Amino acid sequence: MSVSARRNTALVVGVSALSAAGVFAVVKDGLIDDAYITLAYAKNLAVHGHWGLVPGLEANSATSPLNVLLLGALTALTRVSGDPHPVVALGALTVLATAVLGWAWARLARTYRFPWPIALLGVLVVLANPFVLSAIGLEVLLIPAVLMLLTVFAAEGRPVWFGVASGLALLTRLDLAVFVLVIALCAGEIRRRIGKAVLAAVVVAAPWFSFSWIALGSAVPDTLVIKQNQDDLFGNWSYATGPVMYYMGRELAVFMAFAPAVVGFIALCALVGLRFARRWDRFPAVSALVGLGAGAVAYYIAYTLLGVGPYHWYYVAPTTALGMFAVAALGVWLMWAREEETLRVRAPAAALAVVVVFVAGAVAVNVNRDIPWRSPVIFGNWANAPDYAHVGLELGEQVKDGATVLSPGEIGALAYYCECRIVDVFSDRGRVADLVDKRIGESGPIGSVLLRLNYLFFEDVEPTRVDKRMLYERGPGDGPNTWQVYSNALGVGHFTLVDVEPSGGS
Repeated sequence: MSVSARRNTALVVGVSALSAAGVFAVVKDGLIDDAYITLAYAKNLAVHGHWGLVPGLEANSATSPLNVLLLGALTALTRVSGDPHPVVALGALTVLATAVLGWAWARLARTYRFPWPIALLGVLVVLANPFVLSAIGLEVLLIPAVLMLLTVFAAEGRPVWFGVASGLALLTRLDLAVFVLVIALCAGEIRRRIGKAVLAAVVVAAPWFSFSWIALGSAVPDTLVIKQNQDDLFGNWSYATGPVMYYMGRELAVFMAFAPAVVGFIALCALVGLRFARRWDRFPAVSALVGLGAGAVAYYIAYTLLGVGPYHWYYVAPTTALGMFAVAALGVWLMWAREEETLRVRAPAAALAVVVVFVAGAVAVNVNRDIPWRSPVIFGNWANAPDYAHVGLELGEQVKDGATVLSPGEIGALAYYCECRIVDVFSDRGRVADLVDKRIGESGPIGSVLLRLNYLFFEDVEPTRVDKRMLYERGPGDGPNTWQVYSNALGVGHFTLVDVEPSGGS
């Protein structure tokens, strides 16, 4: 690597890391409830060596094992000051994941010979996306990082490193297997030496999935079954129509989140069409990039067929992948046009300028609110994070006697701050068994066999008996054991802690 290449790599990585640190300073006080599920897992892992949402109850509802493992390790490092600090660990992981993303972009820029500002634009397409920032704490920055690693190693024809990145992708989210398969099929060098890639992926990912399958009772986390049984949560809205749902009331934010992906989809269609038309024979080989864009389309279709709800973080993989594809493909086109000395340079330059405008628009949306955030741009929880923290801490004081509390339906922040035994399907595996049986009954022959195989070692335990339960209602509330809260999405509401009758203890 030349001196200038090293300098450009350091520049992209440094600016990416500093940008991520700034982003985290803005969003850290307004994390969504599901982010606190991950933080609670990380805290229990770091402090107790325990895989679960609440102390003393084993669970397997963490969608991203890699995210929890990394956060757990970083949280353990923060204990040098005495107490664990998972939010500090999350800030460190946010910076590290974005630095890896920047490194991958710098490497891709060297491979395709486009300048470092384009690589930095590829990072900013991710960091400015309101859907990404509205789900910090989940694996939303690990996803684009591993996808870009897959693309870089495929473009360089490195099957072993592609396999390592594939294993990391599967540990980040198992559904990223869609991207792994599509990129591998598109990239000839990987396809021809697929055995090496598969072996490397198995070495990286198999230990965890084997442990999870046998020790935790399922290789695939319970989250898939849980989310598939929450169809009524979004009414008639599905994953396919979810963007329209979010657009209603959040028009500008959703437009800016999806606009780079739309540019990427148009570029993908144009590139594939020109290839089939046997045009641009001298155009650089971009099969790995095509795999990234096509993987995003395949992912969207797969999620639509799975029938899961339109949770906003589920759109991070396809939107960031298509957005990054747009920047990379346009960068390659721009450099090719310059080398060919054709007037076609105006088209990719204009398209890149449009992407820059979309990124700037997304930044404007993200900062046009209270800084630091009290809640994300895309938000639907019953309470803002500071109110949830207040309720969780006081709940912990209320149940010092070790009473078990039934969750009101949103459990992450309450479990994180309460550090008590609060249960629902995310923390109590005894409540998962019925969902698994229901899903097996509703699935076809292949789906039911796969589910039975996944839960082969699952121990059917009784649900934990509860002593109290938390209730949530819209509108003001007062009285004993009642906490009034505010949500930017729903307005004023209140939680109430009530005793459970002995006859209805489960």
